[in-house]
Amino acid sequence: MDKEQRVLVVDDEERIRKLLRMYLEREDFEVVEAEDGETALSTALETEFDIILLDLMLPEMDGIEVCEKLRREKATPIIMLTAKGEESNRVQGFEAGADDYVVKPFSPREVVLRVKALLRRSTSTKYLHTETVSKDVLVFPHMTIDNDAHRVTADGKEINLTPKEYELLLYLAKTPDKVYSREQLLKDVWNYEFFGDLRTVDTHVKRLREKLNRVSSDAASMISTVWGVGYKFEVEERS
Repeated sequence: MDKEQRVLVVDDEERIRKLLRMYLEREDFEVVEAEDGETALSTALETEFDIILLDLMLPEMDGIEVCEKLRREKATPIIMLTAKGEESNRVQGFEAGADDYVVKPFSPREVVLRVKALLRRSTSTKYLHTETVSKDVLVFPHMTIDNDAHRVTADGKEINLTPKEYELLLYLAKTPDKVYSREQLLKDVWNYEFFGDLRTVDTHVKRLREKLNRVSSDAASMISTVWGVGYKFEVEERS
């Protein structure tokens, strides 16, 4: 890494924060700690972080609420840490805007690997400088997806997406006009198989459309709902 990447570690247990700090600093990450939800939210809003490790069960404000409030302002990648392995809790985290989750007890080495993997998929382009010409680019009438740089532009303006929002958009855009069910999207984009609450997909589609719509209503309308089935990426025919 050219410079230290900054990680916010949020957990009310000091031993967990110190353990994660030790392993992350070994990999040259700069680590900032927070022990409750209120502190975590204010710190994350006031300072730029490359990634956030966020415990679900926190005093003052739980991790779900922190994640929801942060997502209104920023697209910082978030990995949820939770002692609860039940699917409903993971779904809550994904609905709130988390990009990944790790269930306690966890291996700190696994957490570091998850952090590195998510940063590689992150839409933050400041660590992806390259002198080569981008080749993996999808160009549509109102939108361009540069997969080499993980950059999305709508009518010429860049859109700031979370890693999971980006992955969802790319997945749909790679096969225009193909309809995907919510179950299929959850399985392929979230690598998550269960037959339960599928609001995770709806929440991310809604958030993705809102971000696109702020810049281009034409781009936002390309993500089309197929009622009773799921979603597709719809490309208008050029005249």
